[in-house]
Amino acid sequence: MSQQLELSTPVAALPQAVSAPLSDAARAALAAGTADSTRRAYSTDWAGFTSWCTATGTTPLPASPETVVEYTTHLTLTPRPRTGRPYGPSSIERALSAIRTAHAAANVPVPSCKGARVVLRGYRDRLARAKDPAARPRKADPLQPAQLRTVLAALDRTTLQGKRDAALLLLGFACAGRVSELAALDLADVAETDNGLEAAVYRKKLKAFTDTAIPYGANPATCPVRAVRALREAMAEAGRTEGPLFVRVDRHGRVAPPMHRRGRPIGDPTGRITPEAAADVVERATAAAGLDGRWTGHSLRRGFATAARKAGHDVVRVGRHGGWADGSKALLGYFEDADKWEDNPVAGTGL
Repeated sequence: MSQQLELSTPVAALPQAVSAPLSDAARAALAAGTADSTRRAYSTDWAGFTSWCTATGTTPLPASPETVVEYTTHLTLTPRPRTGRPYGPSSIERALSAIRTAHAAANVPVPSCKGARVVLRGYRDRLARAKDPAARPRKADPLQPAQLRTVLAALDRTTLQGKRDAALLLLGFACAGRVSELAALDLADVAETDNGLEAAVYRKKLKAFTDTAIPYGANPATCPVRAVRALREAMAEAGRTEGPLFVRVDRHGRVAPPMHRRGRPIGDPTGRITPEAAADVVERATAAAGLDGRWTGHSLRRGFATAARKAGHDVVRVGRHGGWADGSKALLGYFEDADKWEDNPVAGTGL
């Protein structure tokens, strides 16, 4: 009898979910779970979309699927002021993600992007058939040990700046650090032990710390342990025994004092370098060494993955050491780059 009553209960009598706009606290919590660089990029992309909607008389929030298709088409055809070329496919993908994220954050229906992705597939095909460089994703070149030795040889490692740059390059390579992760390190986060360094690296994409073990290098000139020790000693001579590991250095070779603009402090008062400044170290050092290629802050991370693969290390161990999620497509892509010659499937086929 009870079962019959339960089955005959009208659906309308069941409690209905009540939705409400997100609170300021909830919005802040969502923002905290998104990487700063992604949040800035999404903000720029959303501003571009709303500006286009204003100019075309369409509604940005909630946007219809047709509006998103029109905007995607606009991005594939309209030259950008900075480059004189339309957006690349990856930039358009990010713009679509920004639109969806903005709708979800505003608690309104997220527009379907199926039609927009059809447009994007056609755009990729058009670029590829035209042999347009935009059809291929731009990648940082991997900075591998032989190239790293060339870069280090061009540094003046008798100076505080040279010691800082050498430590950043070697530690960044050895822990597969992103520049944002390197900039966030404090002196207390990198402890020297009998076996090498133990670095507590906060992996922003994983939202977790990894305790990364970094052994001594066989060559003193490229040993990350010795490089960090030399930097730590130079920092102590400058009166810095706590705070950030990597700091700004002024043109006189001193730890840069706090910066001010119109009497107000700007930047990090401890002198911590920014992720952009850490990337500049890589770009400046490779240029000074005369290396050809596309070198960015990500070259250290890619270089580690490539070198570790060539050395025969297991993908899971490499990934966990460098803070990649298990099964990371990005890491597998780096391994494929390393394997295209080392483990080429054409080899041994009898050709």
